Amino acid sequence: MPPEWAPHEATWMAFPTPNATFDEHDSPSLAAARKAWADVANVIVGYEPVEMLVDEGDHSAARSLLDPRIHLVEVALDDAWLRDSGPTFVLDQEGGTRATAWRFNGWGAQSWAAWGRDRHLGTLVGRAAGVEVDRSPLTQEGGGLHVDGAGTVLLTETVQLDPDRNPGWTRAEVEHELHQRLGTTTAIWLPRGLTADYDEFGTRGHVDVVATFTRPGSVLVHTQPDPGHPDHAPMKEIAEILRTSTDAAGRRLEVVELPSPTVAEFEGRPVDHSYVNHYLGNGFVVGCAFDDPQDEKAAAILAEAYPGRDVVQVDARDIFRFGGGVHCITQQQPKA
Repeated sequence: MPPEWAPHEATWMAFPTPNATFDEHDSPSLAAARKAWADVANVIVGYEPVEMLVDEGDHSAARSLLDPRIHLVEVALDDAWLRDSGPTFVLDQEGGTRATAWRFNGWGAQSWAAWGRDRHLGTLVGRAAGVEVDRSPLTQEGGGLHVDGAGTVLLTETVQLDPDRNPGWTRAEVEHELHQRLGTTTAIWLPRGLTADYDEFGTRGHVDVVATFTRPGSVLVHTQPDPGHPDHAPMKEIAEILRTSTDAAGRRLEVVELPSPTVAEFEGRPVDHSYVNHYLGNGFVVGCAFDDPQDEKAAAILAEAYPGRDVVQVDARDIFRFGGGVHCITQQQPKA
């Protein structure tokens, strides 16, 4: 699996459709979700092609919000978190593109989730991209891993070892399957994700709101400066784990801290707002903004971490309100 900063053929996304997450047709919440997804897609298509999955009946709504350069692909959808339900694109030994279709079961068969359609997206997206599809027996979402493109993968124990995802799988078995599919050799396991990610509608610990590689040997990590916040101690522990970890090349990791936004709650509930959940593409970084005093500082850190790329922040509050961030709704297809 190439790193996210490698050249892309395209970005894949899915247009929000009526469901338990976004509400019904003509609802304000569905309209808000569609605008938030479209805002991200319309930035990306200025840099690289965007392929947007659209459920039957949603074409006119999608076309009214999306840049005309965005290509629509009709596919039956349950939800719109394509990082998780879609495939992971990899390169074979000859440099050709393939799609790995993980098993998908609604983030551990959660009661509110529907995945009867989305469980087929790994295969369907691979076919729509015109590449060979390899099916994995591992239940796994794309937001549950990050790679450096040089042999190292970041994971969280509460995702890959979740008994509602992979009952009976050992850590060694998970690592073997991931290494076979991703071309990695070294797994760095983090103990957990952000606190709010374990509420009713969370993913139970996706790594893509906690830490990400910026290049081989360097990681950005979410930090929580407020000692009274429930993420303060866990994120200090994770930063220390990363500082004492070595990658596939035997390097001790350089850790760059990316402080959290200042707002910790929305409508009385804790939020997992995170600047770590950004997306890289051909010459750009799409970062999350929260109308927060930390937005400007986060943009500066991202600009330093990814020199030579435009940093474009989009308002991600609605995306996070529905359960994820910019990275969660995007999936890169690397160039062959």
